[in-house]
Amino acid sequence: MSEPNPRLSPDAGALQAPLARLLRPLVRLFVRSGITFPALIDLLRELYVNVAEYDFALPGKDQTDSRVSLLTGIHRKEVRRLRGAGAPVSAVPAAVSRTSRIIARWVAAPDFTEADGRPRALPRVAESGPSFESLVASVTRDLRPRAVLDEWLDRGLVTLDPQERIVLAEAAFVPSGGGGQQLYYFGRNLHDHIAAAVTNILEEKPRFFERAVHYDGLSPDLARRLEGRAREIAMEALQQANREAHAACETDAGGEARWNFGIYIYSEDAPQARMNDAPRARPDSAPLPEPKA
Repeated sequence: MSEPNPRLSPDAGALQAPLARLLRPLVRLFVRSGITFPALIDLLRELYVNVAEYDFALPGKDQTDSRVSLLTGIHRKEVRRLRGAGAPVSAVPAAVSRTSRIIARWVAAPDFTEADGRPRALPRVAESGPSFESLVASVTRDLRPRAVLDEWLDRGLVTLDPQERIVLAEAAFVPSGGGGQQLYYFGRNLHDHIAAAVTNILEEKPRFFERAVHYDGLSPDLARRLEGRAREIAMEALQQANREAHAACETDAGGEARWNFGIYIYSEDAPQARMNDAPRARPDSAPLPEPKA
């Protein structure tokens, strides 16, 4: 990364309000989880040093303690102690990786889906045609399908229908609250959303698609109905994107790049004082045309 461009970057004062709003739900999570302010400061100190060391190095020059200290405001002694330690890395847990790959194939590959795109109910084994055993084997040979099935039944990712076929459950798409899988995607998805937004702020032309449709001043009933409809639209979009990506990967040579397509939905009951001052239901901003490449 090159030096920040003052012409493109908002000043620190302009970032205060949006930063406070962005961090508020995170601070709620920190307090609820027992992450104290001093512990957060220690983590931020490491991250500041790591980002300054690697993301703001000048081409052809070694990054010095003095320059990292200048960029971050952290004393040189602390910089010297923290440099090279690296920032916390969110590696993909093995269980998350294998589960995601198997489920992605189940909801995308034509052999394992119905004509309308829904994942098929699969027999455990079959002499011909799709089965849970063939599904797992098509993704990895390192796991016994029976072991995967037992684990998924225990976690509620699948159920058995009256014909003893294996049915993919809604829980497969919604990780359990606070579990390792949910926390992994919490870090990954929020990182990618924020990284896309930050990139769009710092570059002359927005690079990533990052849009939202939002209405204020709604009745709670309408907000719930819109949330339900948005869930239907979102699942359709995610399933379609997954099918196309899965098909494209079949002939892809592979490499180091990655891609993430995410959707979020949020609604809340605003305090009465804010509701009284809110404008009537209307979009706060119209979606802008996507910039040309």
